[in-house]
Amino acid sequence: MQHNTRTPAPSAVDGTSRAHGRDGVEQRRTAPVIVPIRSLGPEHRERIARHLMALSPHDRYLRFGYAAADEHVRRYVDSLNFTRDEIFGIYNRRLELIAMAHLAFSIDPSLTSCAEFGVSVSDHVRGRGYGARLFERAVMHARNEGVQSLFIHALSENTAMLKIARNAGATVERDGSESEAFLRLPAATLDSRVNELVQQHLGLTDYHLKAQAQQFRSFLQGLQEVRQGVQDARQKSGR
Repeated sequence: MQHNTRTPAPSAVDGTSRAHGRDGVEQRRTAPVIVPIRSLGPEHRERIARHLMALSPHDRYLRFGYAAADEHVRRYVDSLNFTRDEIFGIYNRRLELIAMAHLAFSIDPSLTSCAEFGVSVSDHVRGRGYGARLFERAVMHARNEGVQSLFIHALSENTAMLKIARNAGATVERDGSESEAFLRLPAATLDSRVNELVQQHLGLTDYHLKAQAQQFRSFLQGLQEVRQGVQDARQKSGR
């Protein structure tokens, strides 16, 4: 009797594929989900500030390594150098910045091959892998910019960030309440450069589509308000 050995197709309902292991138990394979990530510029500064201000005190502590008050967050946002560094973000359909990463390049001429990574994710979208996706995006850009070592400085209790670093193959050294992770990056390739161009285009396209959708929703809302105003006026006039 001949058995069908073809790989099952993804489910049209949940985007997963199913297969059976040796023990006959059904296994589910989740298809990779594309997360559009775009580079942020000075025009996104206020959205960055709103994202960071919305973090809980504990999340700010993990992100900055100290109990950052609003004035500290504002000072950090105002100091962002969009020309030297690279800032990446993930937006939802309402154009709210829900996750961002800061890839900071060294200002020391003798350390131009080093960069530091930091990330923050809004509480209500945790568990979707946004931090890891932003890390992958930052690594790709760093490689293509000739960076050889990526550095992460985090509190030892920031297990989510350290897990991302370890999963990428970074060496993590703990010193009491703080930890440092170092990741050696391979040289850029044609594939890494093309991949970054594709992801840049995807991120920009996604952002523009969301912006257009938001404008259209605002237009419809305004139109609905006008119609409601006309109806209310007619009712008051007794027509």
